[in-house]
Amino acid sequence: MQYERFIALGDSCTEGLHDPYPGSTTYRGWADLAAATLATANPRLRYANLGVRGRRLDQIIVEQIPSALDLQPDLVALFGGANDVMTRHFRADIVAKRVEGAIRILTRSVPTVVVFTLSDVSSRMPGVLRVRPRIEALNEAVRASARQYGATLVELSEEDVHDLRYFGPDRLHLSEPGHRRLAAHLLTRLGVPVEPAWLEPLPGDPLHPGVRAHVRWMAREVLPAAATRTRNWFVGRSPGDGFAPKRPELLPVLADELNPWTAIPGGA
Repeated sequence: MQYERFIALGDSCTEGLHDPYPGSTTYRGWADLAAATLATANPRLRYANLGVRGRRLDQIIVEQIPSALDLQPDLVALFGGANDVMTRHFRADIVAKRVEGAIRILTRSVPTVVVFTLSDVSSRMPGVLRVRPRIEALNEAVRASARQYGATLVELSEEDVHDLRYFGPDRLHLSEPGHRRLAAHLLTRLGVPVEPAWLEPLPGDPLHPGVRAHVRWMAREVLPAAATRTRNWFVGRSPGDGFAPKRPELLPVLADELNPWTAIPGGA
């Protein structure tokens, strides 16, 4: 099937954090890569990216889904839920209702809706073991609603999360190889051919940090992020406040975006 109106919804992962375009401060990410691949098969493809960092599922439902439906897409990919998992007062039943609502609304109007489970962050982020049950609850809600409403599921829960080369400095957001691997999973589920090498393990030895690296990561990434979240919570501010979608309109994929499968230095 050739898609003509593709819209990506979600949070910082959809925005493409930690995968900037070469020589640019603009983020690329899995959605841009998938759009470029789809556009090589169908130059008529139009693509919008409404993802904004920090957004929870309830915000995505209110802010992004109505805007997406106004654009009448034939393909929507929703990657969300990580910020719900990270909230101070997580409730599995509330998150499940948000997941169900988002998928139900989208599948009523969009022919192809793609959703994702999340990989477990605890193995690469010491000290956040309490998040594992939350991720499992979110993933079960995504699976159940995908089955109920006929959404296409990209199962990431079994992904290898131990090799830190797939992740940025914070170990939460994907790196360039990670975004390309996610894009390949999405395209494969859509029946779009991709280079098999992009789903193979990265060459060389996996990056497994030692105790000193964990301590540096805690000092440079975790503690500052926790302090920022605490300040934002006290003043009622969300991480994505002040940010707008990077591609709010359905636009053609430009010629310089149409080579998504070039080699990654030091990677796959």
